[in-house]
Amino acid sequence: MARMKFICDAERCIECNGCVTACKAENDVPWGVNRRRVVTLNDGVPGEKSISVACMHCSDAPCMAVCPVDCFYRTDDGVVLHDKDVCIGCGYCSYACPFGAPQFPGNGTFGLRGKMDKCTFCAGGPEANGSQAEFEKYGRNRLAEGKLPLCAEVCSTKALLGGDGDVVADIFRSRVVVRNKGSEVWGWGTAYGKPAGGATPKPAKPEGTK
Repeated sequence: MARMKFICDAERCIECNGCVTACKAENDVPWGVNRRRVVTLNDGVPGEKSISVACMHCSDAPCMAVCPVDCFYRTDDGVVLHDKDVCIGCGYCSYACPFGAPQFPGNGTFGLRGKMDKCTFCAGGPEANGSQAEFEKYGRNRLAEGKLPLCAEVCSTKALLGGDGDVVADIFRSRVVVRNKGSEVWGWGTAYGKPAGGATPKPAKPEGTK
């Protein structure tokens, strides 16, 4: 069984926001909610990068762990969805999610709280696939139609990849090999610091060897 995942290649993202627009149009996303957004890192300085961020459909989703009414559930494809008929709008999931995926819809100057909304990986909700009720609450169920999320399909540079996690990982792995950046593509140098001079330390040889 495929496990659906997203990944955004920061080396390819051009911050066009096509993914954001496609998501809002395809799923009729409520006012005040951006199920997907483009975030710029190190804005205006050398090394600036942009990435497209949405619900990552975590294998161990914190939103599921903190929800007091258990409105979140995981499909056989690994997509994390929620039942708006069960949701009480407490907002715990929005605080727990490191990606800011669950959001309150806004209406008016200060916003109006209601049922939480989030990226569905274009997989709809608990209602019948393709039904009007499903579309009104969760948007279009493209997965039931044999299609991938529109945000990934419209990405002009193929920076945003969505689909079977193994396939997505293979595509990204092949790009890393071509770029010859090694672990730097994952940001290890930023997280743990680089050795003096930027050289990669060589492993120590056992005593008695040349």
